[in-house]
Amino acid sequence: MSQEPTTYTLFLFLALSHGVASQRIPDSSEDLHPLLQKMAEEIIDGSYLNALLDLIQFQSSHVWTADLSHRVLAYLNSRHIPFTIASLQAAMENHLEQRLHQPQKLLEDLRETDAQRFRTAMRWLLEDKNGHLDLKDTVIDLGEIREQALQSPGVNRSLFLVTLERCFQVLNSLECVEILGRLLRGSSGSFLQPDITERLPRDLREDAFKNLSAVFKDLYDQTSAHSQRAVYSWMTGILQTSSNATDDSVSWVSAEKLWILGRYMVHLPFEEITKISPLEIGLFISYDNATKQLDTVYDITPELAQAFLERISSSNFSMRNTSTIHRQGNAMWPPALSPPPQSLLFSHRLGLLVCFYDDLELLDATVAQVLLHQMIKCSQLRGFQAGVQKLKAKLLDIATENQTLNETLGSLSDAVVGLTFSQLESLSPEAVHGAISTLNQVSGWAKSQVIILSAKYLAHEKVPSFYNVSQMGALLAGVSTQAFCSMDCKDLPQALRSTISQHVSDLSPAQQQGVLSKMIEAGDPASGIVEIPGAFFKEVSLFDLRREPTFNPTVLKDKELRRSQALFLYELLLKTTRRPGELLSAGQLVKGVTCSHIDAMNTDSFLAHFRYFENNLFLLSPYQANCLAWKYWEVSRLSMPLFLLAALPASYLASVPASQCVPFLISLGKSRLDSLVLDSHKKTSVLRKVQQCLGDSIADEYTVDIMGNLLCHLPATIIDRGISPRAWPPALHGLRDCPDLSPEQKAAVRRRLLEQYGLPQNWTAETTKDLGPFLVLFSADELSPIATKFPDTLQQTASKLAGTPPPKEFLWAVFESVRNSSDESPTSDAIPGCHGVLAPSSDDVFKLAEANACWAPEGLLCMEEDTFIRSVELLGAVKGFSLPQLLALKEKAVQVWDMPSYWREHHIVSLGRIALALNESELEQLDLSSIDTVAFLSQQTEWTPGQAKSILRGFLDDSGYKIQDLKSFHLVGLGATLCAVNITEIPLIKISEFRVVVARIGTLLCSTHVLAEFKRKAEVVFGDPTEWTSSVLQELGTIAAGLTKAELRMLDKDLMPYFQPSAIKCLPDEIFKELSAEQIACLGPENAAAVTHAQRQRLSAVQLQSLQRALDGAKAQPWQDAPASAGPTRTPTSGSPPGAPISWGLGPGCFLLVLMAKPLWGVA
Repeated sequence: MSQEPTTYTLFLFLALSHGVASQRIPDSSEDLHPLLQKMAEEIIDGSYLNALLDLIQFQSSHVWTADLSHRVLAYLNSRHIPFTIASLQAAMENHLEQRLHQPQKLLEDLRETDAQRFRTAMRWLLEDKNGHLDLKDTVIDLGEIREQALQSPGVNRSLFLVTLERCFQVLNSLECVEILGRLLRGSSGSFLQPDITERLPRDLREDAFKNLSAVFKDLYDQTSAHSQRAVYSWMTGILQTSSNATDDSVSWVSAEKLWILGRYMVHLPFEEITKISPLEIGLFISYDNATKQLDTVYDITPELAQAFLERISSSNFSMRNTSTIHRQGNAMWPPALSPPPQSLLFSHRLGLLVCFYDDLELLDATVAQVLLHQMIKCSQLRGFQAGVQKLKAKLLDIATENQTLNETLGSLSDAVVGLTFSQLESLSPEAVHGAISTLNQVSGWAKSQVIILSAKYLAHEKVPSFYNVSQMGALLAGVSTQAFCSMDCKDLPQALRSTISQHVSDLSPAQQQGVLSKMIEAGDPASGIVEIPGAFFKEVSLFDLRREPTFNPTVLKDKELRRSQALFLYELLLKTTRRPGELLSAGQLVKGVTCSHIDAMNTDSFLAHFRYFENNLFLLSPYQANCLAWKYWEVSRLSMPLFLLAALPASYLASVPASQCVPFLISLGKSRLDSLVLDSHKKTSVLRKVQQCLGDSIADEYTVDIMGNLLCHLPATIIDRGISPRAWPPALHGLRDCPDLSPEQKAAVRRRLLEQYGLPQNWTAETTKDLGPFLVLFSADELSPIATKFPDTLQQTASKLAGTPPPKEFLWAVFESVRNSSDESPTSDAIPGCHGVLAPSSDDVFKLAEANACWAPEGLLCMEEDTFIRSVELLGAVKGFSLPQLLALKEKAVQVWDMPSYWREHHIVSLGRIALALNESELEQLDLSSIDTVAFLSQQTEWTPGQAKSILRGFLDDSGYKIQDLKSFHLVGLGATLCAVNITEIPLIKISEFRVVVARIGTLLCSTHVLAEFKRKAEVVFGDPTEWTSSVLQELGTIAAGLTKAELRMLDKDLMPYFQPSAIKCLPDEIFKELSAEQIACLGPENAAAVTHAQRQRLSAVQLQSLQRALDGAKAQPWQDAPASAGPTRTPTSGSPPGAPISWGLGPGCFLLVLMAKPLWGVA
């Protein structure tokens, strides 16, 4: 809704306000239109929703004139209704509060309203254009109200339910289906529960049925497995009714019905598929849109895919029959391969079914290449990737029969990622050049493979050119840092603006720094820095930014910024740009707004620009959110977004009255509580307020709607006993997406699941799919039946888990499911000393992922050489391997590749965590002359100090560099191993190289002595610590932990929030305690939360009190806190300051909201 300097108030108050004090009221209302008489009667009865609907209907065919307000008022007076402006306002506000805070009452109103008014409401929902009710001095923006209603928790649900119940009785089915579609899409499919399908009409017109089916197909991925099954049953119930099939041996499934089912075709029973008429399946596969449909059956199983392929082959659509080819040209064929005979072009019509094509007999090389090209899309399948890889391997063998890899490389599609090191090394540079248009588009390359192929491609180029680099695509990450630095000064900026920028996330920090250092060294640093695109920009040093005087907000809009960059740039641009909106809308520049900037904004400016902060909350630090909360509290607490109360001291939560609980929960549920509240004690206070608002229970689905992200923070007691059976299904749906449930919460969820579904041994396939994320809550014994009945579901669940490694019990269940379904030999008897030892196959390793941690060390040592070669990168990525397992894998690497002294860069890179098992002597044997090799090793964070020193010394010895020779990209590439440098050598590092990588070095968790030496170098770059600014302190990161006691005491207290939390943790306890109580109080919530237990133990009582104030988000001094008693007790009246955001109480779902030309208190 427009945010003009007008005031929001309620419908019809506007109409009655005209001339109440100054105009004579007519004595007669005989000429008042019947619809307006009905509207007035509804006002008298307190049915304000009906009144609005009457007004909308009147306005649809009449023009509102100035005298109509007086006639309505005259009618009310003629009924002797003692309405005053104040009493009418209060009555309407009360009604509005009830409907907004209890959408169930809105549902009741719409159920009870008459057919004509309901029809008006439905057509208002259906309206595409932004309609307005123009009541002369007042305009009601119906379009904005509709958009807010469709996005509102609770209100949207009520609209959906009443549409389902009543719409088909008063509107035509096409209109109702369109409304349902809008409401379902607005809910991301969460309303589509299994019981809903029972209420769907079964007598829809054909066009309406197809449209509603299309909605369900669009929402397929957001729908639970149980709901998918229910929708399928509803669809097939209607489709079978119209079937002409009379014989059970012939399926009711026709070509058109298969198309209508869309993605739901994967729910057809195997037996039904086998009965589909060859004529119908042939007709279906010839449809132009059949390929698009088959490209989306991501969850099809191998059994069903085989059944469909069998039916297709039984039709006249056969790969052997050229007459069945359907209007295909050669446009789809890759340029690296000559078009095949027309009879081979059929495969692109199979969509994802091609991933299960197993009729490989009599296939020649060309056909195999056709199939491989079509199988690029198979990575989109949900599971079954191991089978796909095996099929690709077989086709790869056929495709290269009687030909060399050099001859066929460009025609093997993404199957080339299955080539081993030796196969890739056997390729000629000419072959790689010739196939580059295919190789550069392949996804799934391992880093080691990219290194080999890039070297082959650039073998004939002493210096990479812009043309060659621009052709490399996905292979770009294999170009060495040194090669980037050797590029022509003109070529590199051109490449940066095009190719490199698209693959910047694939480059290592060393490569990125090499590119940047070359660009800035090349000439005019100013123009070079401004031209650096997007994600690359965050690597630019603060030192280089300070040399650039010509920045403007426009050039920063698409650039990623570190907080130190944003702090510097915002301060710089504020000197030349006096319009805050221009700065706040400049992409990530909002990261650089400080408390002083916020405090300096006057009330009108702050409220007018707050939306920029609100729209970018994910970019703001907890300290910035705290500053915003205090500013809002001080200038306009009545209109303050309620989620900001969580950023204030916990005592301020008491100011939220019971009447504001619903908007409070909605506002807080839309925010990220973990970023607003970092202190566990304060979070407990916030959640206690949430529980108080809930009454310690969640009664229904409407309460779940308003909770939003707060569901993830519900105490275990509420999950266990406070969520009603009615609210549990949507609550469980929300809990699925919670990344960090506590052990107590997990235990409560597990108990509820067992109560509802029983033991896993009794679960259906749909239940197992729907509860996928919760399978980790069960023991290996409980999961054993799942591993037996639904191994694919269990393995797919495991493959989706990210973040925290799953419990060992879950991994063992996955391990058993894979081993039980493996058709490979379980032992490696052919290897000496491995008789009877259970060893992994390549398929096993691929399927198991993190569950590979369940192999015994001897099993890993006994795997076959070919298995190790094909699986080493996957094994190197397993986080759960113990040291004995890593040692076994290292020994395997020695068996396969010989001693470490023979290993090349791609060997070392492929090891991943396995490299951690190399001892200091073995690390010294490695060829570490390339900073890129060292950069990959430094990505591991578990090196011992001795190992780190061996890597650092190995690089210096093998490369011939001395400490004073190191370039900026060397310093970045060394990563954590740089912490192993002797402190006497740090002064030798060139200032010109150090100053451009300060931010990277500031991410290292080095010893105090090393950080102190780096701090001394930082003084050469940025001056004495007393001169440091917020951007400098933020740039330094952990280097700031090298400050001495005296230097720390001298820091301005206003700089304390700009330490990085990692720097606070690195400050020695005896130095941290030297901070004054005032400095500690100014740390801000994030840095206060970073204080360690050991640091806290050394603080005095006064310092601890200051620390608690910082944790709580209080002002630095107690006297600065505003009284919490003056809380944001608000009413839905007008009168918010200009530019203030609409209070939720007057926003989402509000049918009675209007814009009024005069403020409420100005009416006589």
